[in-house]
Amino acid sequence: MKSRIRTATAMLAATMFAATPIHAAPPAKAVLIDHSAAALIDAAAAKKLLGDGIPARVWKVYLPSKWGFVSQVEGGLTAGNTCVVTARVMMVPLTQTMKAVLFRPHKTATAFDAQPGATADQCRELARGKLKEAVDSVVSSLVRS
Repeated sequence: MKSRIRTATAMLAATMFAATPIHAAPPAKAVLIDHSAAALIDAAAAKKLLGDGIPARVWKVYLPSKWGFVSQVEGGLTAGNTCVVTARVMMVPLTQTMKAVLFRPHKTATAFDAQPGATADQCRELARGKLKEAVDSVVSSLVRS
């Protein structure tokens, strides 16, 4: 009897995740926060990249009323025109009373790179790529593809 219940539960869970679209807009109540250097990426672009990179099935398991995501991109061009970028994404719990983030990251990923002889535009593109890489890394640690 217990094995039938386990089988039925597994089938229901598989059906639920199979029916969930892989990439959809984040839920309306999703908490997405950005603390990036404006010279590398603006807050709206960073939040869009963060929201687009989190699949709907993550929001089904980690409810937007309990979890938020924070992105941070730092760096820039050195005196020798080397672009140095660090991008970090964190999944953080929300406090129940204030619906504010609590800085106790559940999952964190950091991606970094340096590109010698870069222009400001190339540095911004590198920053976007590193942020996407960090988002993908956090998502892959939460759900299987």
